[in-house]
Amino acid sequence: MFLRIIQSITNLKVYTLLLNVDYVPILKDMHLPEIVEFGLHLVISVILAFGVNLYIFKEELQKEKIPGFVIKIGLVVGLLLYPTTLLSDKTPEITSSFSLLFWMAGHGLYGAVLGKLLVYDKR
Repeated sequence: MFLRIIQSITNLKVYTLLLNVDYVPILKDMHLPEIVEFGLHLVISVILAFGVNLYIFKEELQKEKIPGFVIKIGLVVGLLLYPTTLLSDKTPEITSSFSLLFWMAGHGLYGAVLGKLLVYDKR
């Protein structure tokens, strides 16, 4: 919702970038409704969350280190995905520093929320 609100206020296409599937060969030629694109994003997000949780569990990360670790993961994912903006004319320009700033803020926020959710009692 953060990126959708930012896009509606600033007109920077950061939410469009979040849902963009122009770089997926089969999906790029399909006109998918926003709800389907959002659903695809959620599926990827849940898979990533399970993977991060599995890593946290296997490595036995201390509870206080989990939020910071997950924020870093969110920021790395954001940084790795931002260049996909080059693959579509519907997304922000790669040189848009404000788009990158909001994009990274959104991924950092996601990491902070997920990090809090993944802190669990390890008795």
